[in-house]
Amino acid sequence: MIDIHSHILPGIDEGPPSMEDSIELAKEAVYHGIDTIVAAPHHNSGPCMNYRKDILLQVKALNEQLRLRKIDLTVLPGQETRVYGDMIDGFKKGEILTINDDTPYVFIELPHDHVPSYIGNLLFNIQLEGYQPIIVHPERNKEIQEKPNLLYTLIKNGAYAQLSAASLVGKFGRTAKRTALVLLQHNLAHVIGSGITKGRKFHLKEAYQVIRKQYGTEVVYNFKENTQNVIDGEILISEPPVYIKKKGLFTYMYKPV
Repeated sequence: MIDIHSHILPGIDEGPPSMEDSIELAKEAVYHGIDTIVAAPHHNSGPCMNYRKDILLQVKALNEQLRLRKIDLTVLPGQETRVYGDMIDGFKKGEILTINDDTPYVFIELPHDHVPSYIGNLLFNIQLEGYQPIIVHPERNKEIQEKPNLLYTLIKNGAYAQLSAASLVGKFGRTAKRTALVLLQHNLAHVIGSGITKGRKFHLKEAYQVIRKQYGTEVVYNFKENTQNVIDGEILISEPPVYIKKKGLFTYMYKPV
């Protein structure tokens, strides 16, 4: 199994504080059936400035330790970049890291409480540069929770979205879980990642169980296939996004789990 989004690198952002702690997290990943994990530390998020060249070195160092200790886990490079107006310059300067370094896919993180007004133009320009944006954990964004069709517009215009496994199992609260289910039902999500940190569990198997119960085995297969497609740089499996119709104030149509 592939975990497309983690904070497994030691000593940076909200990940493990030391290499030994990263090793323990790697052992836990293997225990949960994960053989490949993307390290995606925060970039341009508060004090976290983790540039492409630094992440590549840190991923290499962690993989060397995993090989020495015979831990059957491969760590791939990634980056979770908080969206900012001059992001195109970050690509041109080599500061932004795509997933696995040689794919067009790049993680984009929105602010927690709103969706910037410039996001549509920025994502369009990112695509013009040859990159493919994946918006991470949109179900946890407060404005998308209230106005989920903001995400519909972005997906319709070519972006993808990654849900947090913890959201689907209720670890981020009822609103995040409800929003995640609404996004799933309306074809507004494409991959699942744990977002694992030093204080968070993987929850991937449980999240896939929720999806299987709600939408069937084929949908689970598509999500797992898409994680492979992302790290290989292949086209993702996706259905046309569906506009979300309200059934009352802040109440959206979805099948409860």
